Amino acid sequence: MNDEPLLTIGQLADRTGVAVRSVRYWSDIGVLAPERRSAGGYRLYGADAVMRLDLIRSLRQLGLGLEEVRRVLRREMTVAEVAAGHIAAVDAQIRALEVNRAVLSVIVQRGSTTEETTLVNKLARLSTGERRKIIQDFMTEVSAGLEGAPDLAERLRRSPLELPDDPSPEQVDAWLELAELLGDPDFRTRMRRMLELSAPGRPGSSLWGTRQVVQAVGEAREKGVDPAGREASAVLTRLFHDADRGEVLTALRAGLTADARRFRRLLSTVRGHRPRPTPQEDYLWLERALQAELERRTR
Repeated sequence: MNDEPLLTIGQLADRTGVAVRSVRYWSDIGVLAPERRSAGGYRLYGADAVMRLDLIRSLRQLGLGLEEVRRVLRREMTVAEVAAGHIAAVDAQIRALEVNRAVLSVIVQRGSTTEETTLVNKLARLSTGERRKIIQDFMTEVSAGLEGAPDLAERLRRSPLELPDDPSPEQVDAWLELAELLGDPDFRTRMRRMLELSAPGRPGSSLWGTRQVVQAVGEAREKGVDPAGREASAVLTRLFHDADRGEVLTALRAGLTADARRFRRLLSTVRGHRPRPTPQEDYLWLERALQAELERRTR
């Protein structure tokens, strides 16, 4: 026979450090049933109620609902089974908080207005599919109908834009800047012009994305070759053979003004990659060399 004295609600509350009103509430809804009642009608609890109350408090602190607590106490579910279900919910809450933090950091950095804050929040919470569609629609528009132009939309489909569930402020800010850039009609026009002039078969087709150009110009710069000198002409001949220098220069300038480097940098940042260094100085040297050769030919 158990000789331990039974506890009133007040005594049980003192023993466990749980507020009396909480003990009474859990008892009223049947989560913590008393062992019996006293002659005066007071609820009395046995020693096991202390352990049950500790468990109830722990489960509630972990975010479990009352019905789940009931099922655990009735042995309809184990604590492990309930915990497994809550891990996914907690993970989702953590991801949401990470996004909240990143968005708030961007708002602080940008000094956003109320209208901008709404837009920042909306853009940051787009799904992967929605973000991908924005990029693909843009790339399809700027390359549509260009004969021989690379299928950039298809290329992006194979390497989609993935903003993680817990983005850094830098990734959120890069995505916002990218979304703004893609919505700029002037940027679209400049990108399309660049693609037109650098399509396969055009004189400027070998300008972008080829190591040959960057390597040859980089070597010339290291040797101190003057872009306005005769030695630079040999570099141009090796790269472009007899291609029209005026068309090559036009294609080069279209690429330099198209913000394509910024576009690629933002894409890399959103994806969590370190942006590749862009040989801007090499292309500027090439621009000066092409301009100088054209001037010599017109003298």
